[in-house]
Amino acid sequence: MVSYRAAWRAAILCTLLAASPARAQEPVDVELILAVDVSLSMSPGELEIQRRGYAEALTHDTVIRAIQNGVHGRIALAYFEWAGALSQRVVVPWTLIGSAEDAKAVAERLTVNPSNSARRTSISAAMDFALDLFGESTFAGLRRVVDISGDGPNNEGRPVLLARERLLNAGVTINGLPLMTSSGYRSSYDVEDLDLYYKECVVGGPGSFTIPLNDWTQFPEAVRRKLVIELAGQPPERERRRAEIVKVQAKASYDCLIGEKIWENRMLRWQP
Repeated sequence: MVSYRAAWRAAILCTLLAASPARAQEPVDVELILAVDVSLSMSPGELEIQRRGYAEALTHDTVIRAIQNGVHGRIALAYFEWAGALSQRVVVPWTLIGSAEDAKAVAERLTVNPSNSARRTSISAAMDFALDLFGESTFAGLRRVVDISGDGPNNEGRPVLLARERLLNAGVTINGLPLMTSSGYRSSYDVEDLDLYYKECVVGGPGSFTIPLNDWTQFPEAVRRKLVIELAGQPPERERRRAEIVKVQAKASYDCLIGEKIWENRMLRWQP
């Protein structure tokens, strides 16, 4: 038989639970993470172009229309910069964007402080960090997308395919912006076919794609086109004709450990 004291405690517990309901997540069309490479192979000028390019793209009329034409007419966005396995820095935490004013506020945050570069390139750690960021989101997106830009293959941390699989299993689409420019600091750790590396080893999920960048003058437009595709599902006809999109193949045939192997071979040569 249930005692009076036990019944009283149960009643108090039910009252507290009813008075403190779980906080509902705010619905948005897309939860989008922009993961931006700031490794030492990027020159200060390139880092500035990146920040400015994302700021200009987010406030462009085409991107604002793509946001407002969604089911909910708003998105949630987070922006972080990454380099080595322990180098990730959130520049813009999860922020709601539903208007030109919202986008302008995010753009202003991107132009306040300059980027800080760091050693090595760990795409896998950036992926793991992105998944943790999704776990901290207070939004409920119809889609979850992480947009990774970088100028080299993974050369630190765990294999990139393992990190990619973890994101894909969580229902996240991964898109890529391989930076195949020649104006920065070239090194023996670069790969000539970075677009193929991103296609086979980095991007994945429904509708995933890459847009290779061959010249920094193309960066603002490439980011804008990429955002439109990610937000609207597919680009307007004019954008579709201009976008050089590389769609993902069903099966990888590329050596996705090429970055790690290049680094290890280089280290062996330096050893006495």
